[in-house]
Amino acid sequence: QVQLVESGGGLVQPGGSLRLSCAASGFTFSNYAMRWYRQAPGKERELVAHIISTGSITNYADSVKGRFTISRDNAKNTVYLQMNSLQSEDTAMYYCNCVTLRAWGQGTQVTVSS
Repeated sequence: QVQLVESGGGLVQPGGSLRLSCAASGFTFSNYAMRWYRQAPGKERELVAHIISTGSITNYADSVKGRFTISRDNAKNTVYLQMNSLQSEDTAMYYCNCVTLRAWGQGTQVTVSS
């Protein structure tokens, strides 16, 4: 079955970096666009970044533009989110998503705090 498994979250100081990974299985990963979302406590889930199937086109929320980079390795069935210059406002649960298949991972927690 379709499965998405996120990893790479953790506690980081303001200004630090993290790289999230999402390993996909159960479908032809290279055929589908992928997204990263996040949800902070008490807030709605927010689209962070989007990447098309080939990886040649990406889009970002204004709040992360210039700091986050989404990428993918279709040979490894994995999508990544490189997060730099992290701020306390980036603290949230981060989720991997395949829009077309309506598939979600379990999430990985990112906490930015000194």
